[in-house]
Amino acid sequence: MRNGTAKNRQLAETVAANLDQRIRWDDLRIFLATCRAGTVSAVAQTLGIDNTTVSRKIQRLEKSLKTKLFERRNTGYRPTRSGEKLLRTAERVESTIVQGESELADRDVSLTGVVRVGSPDGFGSFFLAPRLAGFCQTNPELEIQLIATARGFSLSKREADIAIALALPTQGRVIGRKLTDYRLGLYASRGYIKSHPKIRRIDDLKDHLFISYIDEFLYTPLLDYVGIVSKAIAPRFKSAHLFAQFQAVKAGKGVAILPTFMADPDKELVPLLRNEVKLERAFYLLLHEDNRNLARVKAAADFIVEEVRKNRTLFLPGK
Repeated sequence: MRNGTAKNRQLAETVAANLDQRIRWDDLRIFLATCRAGTVSAVAQTLGIDNTTVSRKIQRLEKSLKTKLFERRNTGYRPTRSGEKLLRTAERVESTIVQGESELADRDVSLTGVVRVGSPDGFGSFFLAPRLAGFCQTNPELEIQLIATARGFSLSKREADIAIALALPTQGRVIGRKLTDYRLGLYASRGYIKSHPKIRRIDDLKDHLFISYIDEFLYTPLLDYVGIVSKAIAPRFKSAHLFAQFQAVKAGKGVAILPTFMADPDKELVPLLRNEVKLERAFYLLLHEDNRNLARVKAAADFIVEEVRKNRTLFLPGK
């Protein structure tokens, strides 16, 4: 696959040369990364280079184009009007390179390189992490980067090659497919149940410490389901991350709404009011149009789809 990598580099240089003899692809790549990350340090960390190299290449690009591409602010780098124009062109160049990789992948199906997967923290940490690590074991030249956190991911900005979302996007060059519906329910630990008043009806929940999301950090309204259960519930411990909520419930500190795929396998947790509290959401797998036929991305996406299919009852108990 090293030959393929060399060909990709040649393709990049050719496209960049056709765009403008003054532009080097490596400088353009760093320009793109800076537009997306916003800071020199973030670019350096992502690309595995030092801050000085990032700054020097941006300055070289600005000098060659005789224009200022970024406004330097305390909060980071923001593209100028010229920078915005170059960004659109650079993304077209990047798309051409990605398509070239796809064509090369059709002739060389060995899985090598990096695939970045962006996922909600619960699904990523509990379901994907052990399975994708196993996928790496069977593909020793492949690197999987799993970002399991409470936010959405921009495929157009190349924040991820594969994104797991709670809804299909309404715009952009994104290909999406439904992975599965999944259920959520009310849970508490065995220790909590023994030491606190019984919960026989929804109205009893107002007398218990409820655990949920921080309202202003909800990255999608689909996670705002406490009010659906009862308007009388006023959560008193909140976290932007589902994993933190899960840990607090497991430690016996309160009651929360959790996905069944996280809570049911844990023998310390007990479902409450299962007939009264029934919630359902869905996971979708998203790919950028330019990436969907890359061998490594397609293989990782197919693997995720198959793992979800094999574990359907984990997400939808009883089906």
